Amino acid sequence: MKKTLSLLCVALATTWYARAQETEADTAWKVSGENTLLLNQSSFSNWAAGGINSFAANLIFNYDFNYKKNKWSWDNKVIAAYGLTKQKSIGWRKNDDRFVLNSLLGYEATEHWLYTFYLNFNTQFADGFQYDADNNRTLISTAFAPAYLSFGPGFAYKKSDNFRFNLSPAAARFIFVTNDELSAQGAFGVDPGATSRFEFGASFDAYYKADLMENVSVENILKLYSNYLEDPQNVDVDYTLNLFMKVNDYISVNGGLQLIYDDNTLIPRQENGVLVPGSERPTLQVRQVFGAGITYKF
Repeated sequence: MKKTLSLLCVALATTWYARAQETEADTAWKVSGENTLLLNQSSFSNWAAGGINSFAANLIFNYDFNYKKNKWSWDNKVIAAYGLTKQKSIGWRKNDDRFVLNSLLGYEATEHWLYTFYLNFNTQFADGFQYDADNNRTLISTAFAPAYLSFGPGFAYKKSDNFRFNLSPAAARFIFVTNDELSAQGAFGVDPGATSRFEFGASFDAYYKADLMENVSVENILKLYSNYLEDPQNVDVDYTLNLFMKVNDYISVNGGLQLIYDDNTLIPRQENGVLVPGSERPTLQVRQVFGAGITYKF
């Protein structure tokens, strides 16, 4: 619980920092962001085709803190998101839970090319569970279990704040599993009983945001990582697609799709709704969110 509160404090602190930056005289900083509350609801009564009543709510903070002065640049993106969905038959469950910090410090080598040092950190706020057909749940993740911290030198191409990529051929990565139960299982690739795992390899990060048409934009975030120390051919993939559709200054329709493949994250198989012990294996993880809501941009 303390870790969850700590992450919430960090998310709120970034909101305060963004507002404070707007009053700074130093125009080298460019700060922008969105605070979004998405709602999605379905209801059925005497409906011949059938259906399940459901309700979902998602709170998303998406901020950019970009610095540019002379040959130096520093791009930072913070994403904090949490969402719940409720169905009559199964109750409340999470449908989103993320805290992400991406930071890239660069020094201009030539036009659009930079020498860089990057840092990425991501984890979640609350417990995550896998459910069987009887709605029994098994803990599979929690705050700082896992948490990923990666950093290293490299080089980048930056056309604008909306298009850039960075390659680091010498990137360190730490995987933290601070929950005793998950650590004992050797979850997320750590040795059983250990709370962390060290990897060294190559990292590739790319960001692209484009306007598809008036008031409609799409954001792409891609992360690739190959661990030189173990199975370098098994590349970890994390891809996020965010769709923003503006109705007016305060109402928007947003969608999100995230695909993750991590060779160290093992998911148990289900047969007839029952979790099969010993069937854990790497698999593609998919998260989708879509809804209309209230957005405050700055």
